[in-house]
Amino acid sequence: MKKGERMKGSGLLAALGLLLLGSSGQAADEMKAFPPADPGMSRHVLHLPEQADEDAFKVELIVGKTVETDQHNRYFFGGGLREEVIVGWGYTRYVLSELGPMAGTLMAVDPDAPKVARFIAVGGGPYLVRYNSRLPVVVYVPEGVEVRYRLWSASSKAEVIEPG
Repeated sequence: MKKGERMKGSGLLAALGLLLLGSSGQAADEMKAFPPADPGMSRHVLHLPEQADEDAFKVELIVGKTVETDQHNRYFFGGGLREEVIVGWGYTRYVLSELGPMAGTLMAVDPDAPKVARFIAVGGGPYLVRYNSRLPVVVYVPEGVEVRYRLWSASSKAEVIEPG
């Protein structure tokens, strides 16, 4: 290799290093928009991997708590996530201010049956949010509440509905 060629290669490595530093710095800058959790609350951050077609994906947020229950009845907590747009940034965060009371079905269960630890989610339908790998999904919940997620993807084939 000639001397000039080595310099070009090292310049390319330096530029690549700055690009990598810039992207991690950008992630840190994005988190500035999401303030720390208030006392009694916790902040949960999900960084999504980049996808070729992010419009074909959704993120389901599942908020709840693991509690001891019988294994036969169905349970849920009251409450619901709300979207808040962070003023000055335009980013969305998701907030559960408080976990409501737990409710469930009333099937008769053997009183001597052992209790089991189960994750009980906030009731209602699935809470789906847009998939965007460029920004984190940030959820604020009361301390002790868990945030889980599931990724949903669409088939590449769309079916036709015939008029009827």
